[in-house]
Amino acid sequence: MREKLRFTLVADGPSDRALLPILQWLLRKHVGSLPLEPQFADLRGLRQLPAQPRSFPARIAKSVDLYPGDLLFIHRDAENQPPEKRRQEIRDALEQVPAARSLPWAGVVPVRMQEAWLLIDEAALRKAAGNPHGKQPVKLPAARTLERVQDPKKVLRELLCKASGRRGRKLSKFKRGLSRRSGQVAELIGDFSPLRALPAFRRLEKDLRKVLQEMDGVSAAGS
Repeated sequence: MREKLRFTLVADGPSDRALLPILQWLLRKHVGSLPLEPQFADLRGLRQLPAQPRSFPARIAKSVDLYPGDLLFIHRDAENQPPEKRRQEIRDALEQVPAARSLPWAGVVPVRMQEAWLLIDEAALRKAAGNPHGKQPVKLPAARTLERVQDPKKVLRELLCKASGRRGRKLSKFKRGLSRRSGQVAELIGDFSPLRALPAFRRLEKDLRKVLQEMDGVSAAGS
Protein backbone atom coordinates (compact mmCIF):
# COMPACT_ATOMS: atom_id res chain seq x y z
CA MET A 1 0.00 0.00 0.00
CA ARG A 2 1.26 3.47 -0.83
CA GLU A 3 2.09 5.86 1.98
CA LYS A 4 0.44 8.72 0.09
CA LEU A 5 -0.88 9.72 -3.32
CA ARG A 6 0.73 12.80 -4.82
CA PHE A 7 -1.18 14.28 -7.73
CA THR A 8 -0.49 17.23 -10.01
CA LEU A 9 -3.05 19.47 -11.70
CA VAL A 10 -1.86 20.84 -15.05
CA ALA A 11 -4.07 23.88 -15.47
CA ASP A 12 -5.13 26.36 -18.12
CA GLY A 13 -4.64 29.32 -15.78
CA PRO A 14 -4.33 30.44 -12.14
CA SER A 15 -8.09 30.35 -11.47
CA ASP A 16 -7.99 26.59 -12.03
CA ARG A 17 -6.65 26.21 -8.49
CA ALA A 18 -10.34 26.04 -7.56
CA LEU A 19 -10.40 22.56 -9.12
CA LEU A 20 -8.13 21.14 -6.40
CA PRO A 21 -10.85 20.78 -3.72
CA ILE A 22 -13.07 19.06 -6.30
CA LEU A 23 -10.33 16.61 -7.26
CA GLN A 24 -9.47 15.94 -3.64
CA TRP A 25 -13.11 15.21 -2.86
CA LEU A 26 -13.35 12.87 -5.84
CA LEU A 27 -10.14 11.06 -4.96
CA ARG A 28 -11.23 10.68 -1.35
CA LYS A 29 -14.33 8.83 -2.61
CA HIS A 30 -12.11 6.26 -4.30
CA VAL A 31 -8.91 5.90 -2.27
CA GLY A 32 -10.33 5.90 1.24
CA SER A 33 -8.00 7.26 3.93
CA LEU A 34 -4.84 7.24 1.80
CA PRO A 35 -3.14 10.61 2.42
CA LEU A 36 -3.34 12.99 -0.54
CA GLU A 37 -0.72 15.52 -1.57
CA PRO A 38 -2.11 17.96 -4.15
CA GLN A 39 0.16 20.01 -6.40
CA PHE A 40 -0.92 22.90 -8.61
CA ALA A 41 1.38 23.35 -11.59
CA ASP A 42 1.59 27.14 -11.52
CA LEU A 43 4.03 28.17 -14.23
CA ARG A 44 3.43 31.91 -14.00
CA GLY A 45 6.79 32.42 -12.29
CA LEU A 46 8.49 31.26 -15.46
CA ARG A 47 7.18 34.10 -17.60
CA GLN A 48 10.44 36.00 -17.56
CA LEU A 49 12.56 32.99 -18.46
CA PRO A 50 13.65 32.36 -22.07
CA ALA A 51 12.51 28.76 -21.76
CA GLN A 52 9.01 29.60 -20.54
CA PRO A 53 6.68 26.94 -22.00
CA ARG A 54 4.05 28.18 -24.41
CA SER A 55 2.70 25.16 -26.24
CA PHE A 56 0.38 22.69 -24.53
CA PRO A 57 2.90 19.79 -24.64
CA ALA A 58 5.63 22.10 -23.32
CA ARG A 59 3.46 23.11 -20.38
CA ILE A 60 2.79 19.49 -19.53
CA ALA A 61 6.49 18.68 -19.78
CA LYS A 62 7.47 21.58 -17.50
CA SER A 63 4.72 20.69 -15.03
CA VAL A 64 5.90 17.09 -14.81
CA ASP A 65 9.47 18.29 -14.35
CA LEU A 66 8.71 20.82 -11.62
CA TYR A 67 5.86 18.99 -9.90
CA PRO A 68 6.59 15.24 -10.14
CA GLY A 69 3.85 13.01 -8.80
CA ASP A 70 1.96 9.74 -9.04
CA LEU A 71 -1.04 10.98 -11.00
CA LEU A 72 -1.75 13.78 -13.48
CA PHE A 73 -4.97 15.72 -13.86
CA ILE A 74 -4.99 17.84 -17.01
CA HIS A 75 -7.59 20.56 -17.34
CA ARG A 76 -8.99 21.76 -20.66
CA ASP A 77 -12.33 23.58 -20.88
CA ALA A 78 -14.36 22.18 -23.76
CA GLU A 79 -15.90 25.61 -24.43
CA ASN A 80 -17.18 25.47 -28.02
CA GLN A 81 -15.44 22.21 -28.89
CA PRO A 82 -16.70 18.64 -28.36
CA PRO A 83 -15.29 17.30 -25.06
CA GLU A 84 -13.84 14.28 -26.85
CA LYS A 85 -11.80 16.60 -29.06
CA ARG A 86 -10.26 18.17 -25.96
CA ARG A 87 -9.48 14.74 -24.53
CA GLN A 88 -7.80 13.81 -27.80
CA GLU A 89 -5.73 17.00 -27.59
CA ILE A 90 -4.57 15.86 -24.16
CA ARG A 91 -3.67 12.39 -25.45
CA ASP A 92 -1.78 13.88 -28.41
CA ALA A 93 0.11 16.29 -26.16
CA LEU A 94 1.11 13.52 -23.75
CA GLU A 95 2.56 11.54 -26.65
CA GLN A 96 4.98 14.41 -27.17
CA VAL A 97 6.16 14.34 -23.55
CA PRO A 98 8.34 11.25 -22.92
CA ALA A 99 8.41 11.85 -19.16
CA ALA A 100 4.60 11.78 -19.01
CA ARG A 101 3.80 8.84 -21.25
CA SER A 102 3.93 6.31 -18.45
CA LEU A 103 2.14 8.49 -15.88
CA PRO A 104 -1.47 7.71 -14.97
CA TRP A 105 -3.66 10.65 -15.97
CA ALA A 106 -7.25 11.84 -16.19
CA GLY A 107 -8.59 14.72 -18.25
CA VAL A 108 -10.69 17.37 -16.51
CA VAL A 109 -12.89 18.69 -19.31
CA PRO A 110 -15.88 20.79 -18.17
CA VAL A 111 -18.26 21.68 -20.99
CA ARG A 112 -18.05 25.32 -19.90
CA MET A 113 -15.55 27.11 -17.67
CA GLN A 114 -14.66 25.28 -14.48
CA GLU A 115 -16.57 27.95 -12.50
CA ALA A 116 -19.77 26.14 -13.53
CA TRP A 117 -18.78 23.37 -11.13
CA LEU A 118 -18.87 25.84 -8.22
CA LEU A 119 -22.50 26.88 -8.69
CA ILE A 120 -23.88 24.16 -6.41
CA ASP A 121 -23.71 25.40 -2.80
CA GLU A 122 -25.48 28.54 -1.66
CA ALA A 123 -24.05 28.42 1.87
CA ALA A 124 -20.48 28.23 0.56
CA LEU A 125 -21.12 31.13 -1.79
CA ARG A 126 -22.54 33.30 1.00
CA LYS A 127 -19.58 32.51 3.25
CA ALA A 128 -17.12 33.38 0.48
CA ALA A 129 -18.98 36.66 0.00
CA GLY A 130 -18.38 37.46 3.68
CA ASN A 131 -22.09 37.50 4.51
CA PRO A 132 -23.03 33.96 5.62
CA HIS A 133 -26.34 35.00 7.19
CA GLY A 134 -27.44 37.35 4.42
CA LYS A 135 -31.00 37.25 3.12
CA GLN A 136 -30.36 38.63 -0.36
CA PRO A 137 -31.89 36.34 -3.02
CA VAL A 138 -29.21 34.05 -4.46
CA LYS A 139 -30.67 31.65 -7.00
CA LEU A 140 -28.26 28.98 -8.21
CA PRO A 141 -28.88 27.06 -11.43
CA ALA A 142 -30.15 23.50 -11.09
CA ALA A 143 -27.16 21.13 -11.04
CA ARG A 144 -28.31 19.27 -14.14
CA THR A 145 -28.34 22.55 -16.13
CA LEU A 146 -24.83 23.75 -15.24
CA GLU A 147 -23.34 22.69 -18.57
CA ARG A 148 -25.77 25.07 -20.29
CA VAL A 149 -24.74 28.16 -18.32
CA GLN A 150 -23.24 30.46 -20.95
CA ASP A 151 -20.73 32.39 -18.81
CA PRO A 152 -20.23 30.62 -15.46
CA LYS A 153 -17.45 32.96 -14.32
CA LYS A 154 -19.71 35.99 -14.81
CA VAL A 155 -22.63 34.25 -13.10
CA LEU A 156 -20.49 33.23 -10.11
CA ARG A 157 -19.15 36.75 -9.66
CA GLU A 158 -22.58 38.34 -9.97
CA LEU A 159 -23.95 35.95 -7.34
CA LEU A 160 -21.05 36.74 -5.00
CA CYS A 161 -21.83 40.44 -5.36
CA LYS A 162 -25.51 39.86 -4.60
CA ALA A 163 -24.71 37.63 -1.63
CA SER A 164 -22.35 40.23 -0.18
CA GLY A 165 -25.20 42.69 0.31
CA ARG A 166 -22.83 45.55 -0.44
CA ARG A 167 -23.53 48.69 -2.43
CA GLY A 168 -21.74 51.75 -3.71
CA ARG A 169 -18.09 52.10 -2.73
CA LYS A 170 -18.18 48.99 -0.55
CA LEU A 171 -19.33 46.94 -3.54
CA SER A 172 -16.64 48.47 -5.76
CA LYS A 173 -13.99 47.49 -3.22
CA PHE A 174 -15.54 44.03 -2.91
CA LYS A 175 -15.31 43.47 -6.66
CA ARG A 176 -11.53 43.90 -6.59
CA GLY A 177 -11.24 40.63 -4.68
CA LEU A 178 -13.66 38.55 -6.72
CA SER A 179 -11.00 36.21 -8.13
CA ARG A 180 -9.88 35.27 -4.62
CA ARG A 181 -13.45 34.88 -3.38
CA SER A 182 -14.34 32.65 -6.33
CA GLY A 183 -11.55 30.31 -5.28
CA GLN A 184 -12.81 30.36 -1.70
CA VAL A 185 -16.18 29.04 -2.85
CA ALA A 186 -14.48 25.80 -3.91
CA GLU A 187 -12.65 25.52 -0.59
CA LEU A 188 -15.89 25.95 1.35
CA ILE A 189 -17.93 23.32 -0.49
CA GLY A 190 -17.95 20.07 1.45
CA ASP A 191 -19.97 17.93 -0.94
CA PHE A 192 -19.49 17.92 -4.69
CA SER A 193 -21.85 15.00 -5.32
CA PRO A 194 -24.39 17.25 -7.16
CA LEU A 195 -21.83 17.41 -9.97
CA ARG A 196 -22.54 13.75 -10.67
CA ALA A 197 -25.60 15.01 -12.53
CA LEU A 198 -23.24 16.30 -15.24
CA PRO A 199 -21.98 14.03 -18.06
CA ALA A 200 -18.55 15.74 -18.02
CA PHE A 201 -18.09 15.08 -14.31
CA ARG A 202 -19.30 11.52 -14.60
CA ARG A 203 -16.77 10.97 -17.39
CA LEU A 204 -14.01 12.36 -15.16
CA GLU A 205 -15.01 10.04 -12.33
CA LYS A 206 -15.24 7.03 -14.66
CA ASP A 207 -11.79 7.74 -16.12
CA LEU A 208 -10.30 8.32 -12.67
CA ARG A 209 -11.75 5.09 -11.31
CA LYS A 210 -10.18 3.16 -14.19
CA VAL A 211 -6.80 4.84 -13.68
CA LEU A 212 -6.80 4.12 -9.95
CA GLN A 213 -7.65 0.47 -10.53
CA GLU A 214 -4.52 0.16 -12.65
CA MET A 215 -2.24 1.86 -10.11
CA ASP A 216 -0.27 -0.22 -7.61
CA GLY A 217 -1.06 0.28 -3.94
CA VAL A 218 -4.28 2.24 -4.46
CA SER A 219 -7.69 1.01 -3.43
CA ALA A 220 -10.25 2.10 -6.00
CA ALA A 221 -13.50 1.14 -4.35
CA GLY A 222 -16.00 3.72 -5.61
CA SER A 223 -18.66 5.39 -3.50
